[in-house]
Amino acid sequence: MNPVMRKYFHHKLLDWKAEILEDTGTTLEKLKTETVQEADLADRAASEAERTVELRTRERARKLISKIDSAIQRIENNTYGYCEETREPISIKRLEARPIATLSIEAQELHERHERTHRDE
Repeated sequence: MNPVMRKYFHHKLLDWKAEILEDTGTTLEKLKTETVQEADLADRAASEAERTVELRTRERARKLISKIDSAIQRIENNTYGYCEETREPISIKRLEARPIATLSIEAQELHERHERTHRDE
C-alpha cells in the first residue's frame, strides 16, 4: 500500500472514531438527563428496555473503537492492509467497505465456514 493510501485510511479511521466518540457523548448526556421515574409500569419497562439497548450499543461502539485504534496502529507499523493469516494484501475495495478488516475476503470466508462447522462442538 502506498503512502497516499495509508494516509487516506488513517484519516478515514480517525474521522470514524471521532464520529463514534461524539455519538457516545451525546448518548451519555441523554442517559444522564433521562433519569425521570415513570409512574406507569409499562412506561418504566419501556424506558429500561431503551436504556439497555443504548448501553449495548455503546458497548459495541467501545469494541469498535478498540478495533479502529488497532487499525491505526497497523498503519503506523506499515502492516495495515495485509491479511493476518495469509500475509497477502487485502483489496482496497474491502478496506474501503471495512477499514478495520484484518483478513482478506478469502481468509474471512474460510474463517466463517470453519466457525459454522465447529459451532456445536
